[in-house]
Amino acid sequence: MSAAVEKTLHELGNGVFAYTQLPGSWGWSNSGLLVDGDQSLLIDTLFDLKLTKEMLDVMTRAAPAARRIDTVVNTHGNGDHCYGNALVSDADIIGTRGCVQDLDEGPPSRNLLLMRLGVAVDKLGGVGRVLGRGLEVLGIGALNELLDAMELALPKFGAFDFAGIPPTPPNRVFEGELEIHVGDKPVSLIELGPAHSLGDAVVYSPKDKTLFSGDLLFKDAHPIVWDGPVSSWIAGLRRLLDMDIETVVPGHGPLTDKTGLREGLHYLEVLSHEARARFDAGMTFEDAVRDITLDEFEGWLDPERVYVNVHTLYRDFTGTRTKPHVLSLFAGMSRLTRGD
Repeated sequence: MSAAVEKTLHELGNGVFAYTQLPGSWGWSNSGLLVDGDQSLLIDTLFDLKLTKEMLDVMTRAAPAARRIDTVVNTHGNGDHCYGNALVSDADIIGTRGCVQDLDEGPPSRNLLLMRLGVAVDKLGGVGRVLGRGLEVLGIGALNELLDAMELALPKFGAFDFAGIPPTPPNRVFEGELEIHVGDKPVSLIELGPAHSLGDAVVYSPKDKTLFSGDLLFKDAHPIVWDGPVSSWIAGLRRLLDMDIETVVPGHGPLTDKTGLREGLHYLEVLSHEARARFDAGMTFEDAVRDITLDEFEGWLDPERVYVNVHTLYRDFTGTRTKPHVLSLFAGMSRLTRGD
């Protein structure tokens, strides 16, 4: 199961709050709150209803305006940033088209089904592995793929409750840039995806010089490039570095500043260079994943994500936009972790 998680509401001043769940591994995302007078803006909800309610209760005690959330911005459509939308469904919920598509393709019910399947196959224990190997001999590898995927997914996601969560997508879609106001406070929404997901956006408060980056930044952790292209993510981070920013609230991990953005950019540039060299040398994706060493990022959380990131880079290099099923990617990460 997941290690202990430290949940903290940080008051950054001038009606700006950040809610972190550290250290910020799989599913343990951050959120934000902007208030001015009786107006409120929530940046992202959490992975399930219980966690989101707990966060909203803490926010309300710190800022009474949060009793009624007027506006929600989903930075993207991964569940750990939007499954809690049902608790603020009366709000104006804003997101990109890619955000809406991601949530439509990955609703809470899908995660609930996958976790229940995982629990079922986990109970098979060694018998499941024997059966899986037998089926593989016959050319049917699906069971082993599921067993591999759930070996990683169950410990990562077992703490979350996906039951009874109604899908609540954004009810207002924007493209490019959108300026909104929280009371007298101007707030810029900037679409920078697809990158991490199909529709990544950031939230920027220029008066406060504060950026809520969504999952364009994982602080002290390997990012994960579900969609790409990676070049789009790199371009987005470079654009953010040109902005007047003093505080960055990442999608996962501790609060930072432009130093965190530079670290995230450096990671993507290094990995892109390493993967490209192996691609040009004719190395297969699987061999490249196992050959690449990222020693300077030792100690960062979730190194298994390199599997997905190199896979996406190889898709970028070949111009292939079709993604494998998420279970296949989790199975690959699991095998990489085991050293298979």
